Amino acid sequence: MPKSIRTISLAIGALIGLLVLTAITLRLFLDANDYKSRFEAAATRALGLEVRVGGRLGVGFFPGLLVTLEDVHLRNRGADVAAARQVRLGIGFLPLLKNEVRVEKIALEQPNIHIDRDREGKFNYETPEAAGGALPALSLANVALSDATLVYTDAQSGAGFELEHCRLEVSDLRLSERIRPSTMKNLSLTGELACGELRTKDYMASDLKISVTGKNGVFDLKPVTMSLFGGQGSGTIRADFAGEAPLYQVRYAISQFHIEELLKTQLPENVVEGAMDFSAQWLMRGKTMNELRRSVQGQVTLRGKNLTLNGRDLDQEFARFESSQNFSLVDVGAVIFTGPFGLVVTKGYDFGRIFQGREGHSEIRTLVSVWKVDHGVAQAQDVAMATKANRVALHGGLDLVNERFDDVTMALIDAKGCAKVRQKITGSFQKPVVEKPSTLKSLSGPVLKLLTKVGSLFPGGECDVFYAGSVAAPQ
Repeated sequence: MPKSIRTISLAIGALIGLLVLTAITLRLFLDANDYKSRFEAAATRALGLEVRVGGRLGVGFFPGLLVTLEDVHLRNRGADVAAARQVRLGIGFLPLLKNEVRVEKIALEQPNIHIDRDREGKFNYETPEAAGGALPALSLANVALSDATLVYTDAQSGAGFELEHCRLEVSDLRLSERIRPSTMKNLSLTGELACGELRTKDYMASDLKISVTGKNGVFDLKPVTMSLFGGQGSGTIRADFAGEAPLYQVRYAISQFHIEELLKTQLPENVVEGAMDFSAQWLMRGKTMNELRRSVQGQVTLRGKNLTLNGRDLDQEFARFESSQNFSLVDVGAVIFTGPFGLVVTKGYDFGRIFQGREGHSEIRTLVSVWKVDHGVAQAQDVAMATKANRVALHGGLDLVNERFDDVTMALIDAKGCAKVRQKITGSFQKPVVEKPSTLKSLSGPVLKLLTKVGSLFPGGECDVFYAGSVAAPQ
């Protein structure tokens, strides 16, 4: 046997013997629980949050040095930020020979993570800067979470979500030395997240999958996929925490989702039925929800064909208009007509009362709702729908920050795109003001008498074209 090979073999044998001897010695003479308080203190210093181990702390030696902790809690300001049934720490052997403890792997079983944001915009994991000093750098080769739950609540906006049955694999996680409370801008990682369910107060999605890479506070999430409202969603998100305020770029699309699934929390069952396509591009910057709303820019689109509106025969109501001078279109139209913003615009309406006892149905052959968003105000670019015999179009804007209509006009239009009947809507989403030929009337109820006759019905001759978009006139 060559000398070099024999030397290597002897070295490996000596190392194995040393490790076995160390393992036997630790097993016989070391009670790991005596060191629980030392671990808690070291982990608290490293994370900047209080770490408590409610159960036992054990030591294993296969496939490497493995420290197991049961009932682990991460706390801040007297409340849990996270808790796990079990945490396993893989610790490098060679650094121990230099009297160094280097955690190389962390695995958490059944962790429950609660992220809360208070009315002042402060997160529950943030610590006061006065608590002082720099937090040490952190480097981990692998972090794994199994059967995890994440709950997020925002007291500022009332929004929140819950992720359940999640699996997370993170590699090459690095957190550079940082001053409290800054964390995200000092973080780098590569990871894969998969969750069984995503729930909010208004909807539920399933089969969420995200791939993420991040370096020095700039994270690319692509792709982000999920099943939502019976359709398939896919897109990308870039989150940049390196600047003074976080910057978000979002591109997302949901193909062939069921509109009745989207609206079932607001409407009686199956009032609107059919498959639609949604897409959005957003750019927004801010530390708070209000800042994000005020800064948002981009475009949002909703398109659908062969939809069914149950309980209302719109063509029949349009045909009766000349004798009744009465329409109830906003309560129907705002649900699907304002497209992606329908739930925001109509959140105060009593839809159950609107459709109760109604009969008939309408075929909406084409619906297009394209909006340009600039600093929180959505302006209609191409918003119209066609039934078997009629077209209705919309102009104007929706101030999503202040929750107000911005000179919105809805119109029944002829084949040339001229307005036969129209009416302007202003005021708040909760109490819109609908213009009538002689007066302005504030309507607080759910049914808005929207379209009243203005001038002649343009039987011939010229007019100012109200609509020249992509929805063709019925044949």
